[in-house]
Amino acid sequence: MVQQLSPLTIENELLYPDSDGKPLADNTIQLRLIFTIKGGLDALFKDRDDVFIAADLLWYPVQLTQSEIRAQKKPKKQAPDVMVVFGRPKGDRGSYKQWEEDNVAPQVAFEILSPGNRKKDMETKFKFYQEHGIEEYYLYNPKKNHLQGWLRRGKKLEEISQMEGWISPLLGIRFTTSEGELALFHPDGERFIEFVEAIEQRDRERLEKYLEKQRADRAEAIAEEERKKNQQLRDRLIQLGIDPESLP
Repeated sequence: MVQQLSPLTIENELLYPDSDGKPLADNTIQLRLIFTIKGGLDALFKDRDDVFIAADLLWYPVQLTQSEIRAQKKPKKQAPDVMVVFGRPKGDRGSYKQWEEDNVAPQVAFEILSPGNRKKDMETKFKFYQEHGIEEYYLYNPKKNHLQGWLRRGKKLEEISQMEGWISPLLGIRFTTSEGELALFHPDGERFIEFVEAIEQRDRERLEKYLEKQRADRAEAIAEEERKKNQQLRDRLIQLGIDPESLP
């Protein structure tokens, strides 16, 4: 059975497409950092159902009016490398249409600079984030190992003067570039790690548990063998008429 799409659905798909045709990342460094940040934030807020986190998801802050549609005006949009939205449920989305999300704007945005990012494009993004409610904005340049951050003060995003060791007011995570690359740390001090590192860590923990069990089983086997030998000795002494308790 072929599902018939309503005119409204078709119109929404045309007006607010789920893709801008651009790649998620221009290089492996950018992609790795995006995944590490996204994965770390997912882990940080895994027990909270009211925190939505996305990577490279189109965000439409304002719905077009009918007059704007007739004038063929294009909706405003941006796709942060990573964005965090407090107050919205987890779940899959094709895009983030703010008017369908109780008009809750994302509060935190991360951008990882790539060679394909032009200065004009980054200025456009900054103005967009400033205009549409981002409260914390972080921009990292891997090539220069340079991190910048901005915090909302009223209607403007003001640059954070010292980013080394900075702790995000909303996320509670700590930033550093002292290791030669951007590193983020959970409130408990644990570093954000890549997926492969997480698997390796899991495998190490499994191996350690296995070896610990092997050692415990071996120690128990040795102790049981010793108990059997002692019992056999006691039994032999009793057969000889000697009280084992009388021996020194």
